[in-house]
Amino acid sequence: MLTISSPSEMTRLSKEARRAAKRIGFVPTMGALHQGHISLVRAARSQSDIVVASIFVNPTQFGPTEDFARYPRKLEEDSKLLVAEKTDFLFNPSVDQMYPGGVSTWVTVEGISEKLDGRSRPGHFRGVTTVVAKLFNIVQPELAFFGQKDAAQVAVIRKMVRDLDLDVRIVVCPIAREPDGLAMSSRNAYLDADQRKHATVLHRALLRVQKLAEQGENDAARLAAAGKQVIAEEPSVRLDYFEVVDPDTLDPVAEISQGALVAAAAYVGATRLIDNVLLGRRR
Repeated sequence: MLTISSPSEMTRLSKEARRAAKRIGFVPTMGALHQGHISLVRAARSQSDIVVASIFVNPTQFGPTEDFARYPRKLEEDSKLLVAEKTDFLFNPSVDQMYPGGVSTWVTVEGISEKLDGRSRPGHFRGVTTVVAKLFNIVQPELAFFGQKDAAQVAVIRKMVRDLDLDVRIVVCPIAREPDGLAMSSRNAYLDADQRKHATVLHRALLRVQKLAEQGENDAARLAAAGKQVIAEEPSVRLDYFEVVDPDTLDPVAEISQGALVAAAAYVGATRLIDNVLLGRRR
């Protein structure tokens, strides 16, 4: 695996690969890799000739009170994991290399960026779409791999790709979970032993909603209320949102007969976690 920090060098190598008719699969990450990330790398390996992973903790998607400074950084460990998966290139730029002179140009997907996590974290998705657009321009992949856990992010990025006619196909891979159901996340490392146990309530709430839907409940409000009730039974967990929405627009739906995304976010201690489930998946 070749590690590259220079954006221009990464682009040069990508263009070289494309001229040789090699399909580039790209896995953008912020590092602190876990098996969820590795599942994306494996998906890229199975569908691509060249696999590029990036590790860049992007400051523009963190709010002023969020955890940018303490976000886990484990480059040496991450590199070993990527080597084991036969990753071809690791793109690991610095903040100065990605934002020379600061940030004056933004990519903003209006409307959808203010929903779910975007409503809870103002400006978050503007940072995400700006850095992802830059990464797509630098790496020039044909395929880009994202996890279903970040469902709102997926919807925003898909819309950006459509609206800007970007020449990349977004591949969404299933949520990777711990044996007890907790969605894998780099932020799980912040949880102490008790918080780790309490955090599984998000998955339990989603399973409750899924079961009710399978039993024939179609009303989105009743399904959301059932999920919120499960979370309310865990007093140490503070709910941010629990919503039933259209997976493409993130708009609320009244009923789920055409399919829906059930998305939840909650604070376990100071750590904000997200999870979701798709009902009657349409794609």
